[in-house]
Amino acid sequence: MDNTAMTKEATAIRPKIGLALGSGSARGLAHLGVIRAIEDAGIKVDFIAGASMGALIGAIYAAGKLDELEATFLALDWKKTVSFFDVVLPKSGLLDGARISELVRAHIHADVIEELKKTFAAVATDIVSGEEIAIRSGDVIEAVRASISVPGIFTPVRNNGRILVDGGLTNPVPVSVSRAMGADFIIAVDLNHEIVAGKNMKPLLPAENASSAESGSSGMLSRWVSDYRLSMKDIRQKLLAGDDAASAQFKKWISPEPLPNIFEVLLASINIMEARITQTRLHLDRPDVIIQPPLGHIRFMEFGRAEEIIAIGYEHTQRQLAALPPHMMQKMSTPP
Repeated sequence: MDNTAMTKEATAIRPKIGLALGSGSARGLAHLGVIRAIEDAGIKVDFIAGASMGALIGAIYAAGKLDELEATFLALDWKKTVSFFDVVLPKSGLLDGARISELVRAHIHADVIEELKKTFAAVATDIVSGEEIAIRSGDVIEAVRASISVPGIFTPVRNNGRILVDGGLTNPVPVSVSRAMGADFIIAVDLNHEIVAGKNMKPLLPAENASSAESGSSGMLSRWVSDYRLSMKDIRQKLLAGDDAASAQFKKWISPEPLPNIFEVLLASINIMEARITQTRLHLDRPDVIIQPPLGHIRFMEFGRAEEIIAIGYEHTQRQLAALPPHMMQKMSTPP
């Protein structure tokens, strides 16, 4: 057999593996466990495409710094979590995202995407045209920052004349982007499949029970009350210190009511939209393997549950890979 034939045979045996990491806010920490399980199974990833939190995790994985990032998130508590969110009310988003950029910069020692160890793309959305934008070159921090810019929550990013926001709006699990990058075999991670059907919104409080929420009593008050208070504590200090109109309005937004507040409405709406878009896109552009960790109980800001979320991602991925046909696993894990 000549060298050309041997090369073709090797290529046929070992496909190029693409990893499509989906959006999911705090649920995105499951990507850390998913990636660890994939590596433990001997699968070498060649291409990484990420949307929103998937872009953040994906960029740092592409830089070869996943261990350091996992240690950072495992050390997070509510106070440290809130410190990442820098309030800039009343601009085009409630939060600036500069501190999240600092987090990424601390773990990525590369200025541009082309310098990363693995081929990477961050998916964003042009808020003006509605177009999906796959960022495969240029400033890596700016690319990640654009991809995670949840509309109404984070301020948009200007990039090459475009105004970019969360990639989850157009492609929550970027299988198509991974395929366009050159992947022959795609593993997709969908974190949005369990967030609807009553799981993405806190229980509504009857008006007569609003006062009991303030006193911290139990009964109808579920875990979301204490979690919500913790996540808002530092933001309250920043926003309610003044006597201006913005502070007064913010106080109304976070007061206990029988209806969800503005944050919950924004995030629940985006959750629903991304879940439905994910269903449609995965039906039209099917990955070879889909990983769907059971994370419907995890809320947007629950980064303090990193250990639990990462473990769920790892254990679920192990089970999914173990259930694959032996020939498929052998093909994926064959050395290049």
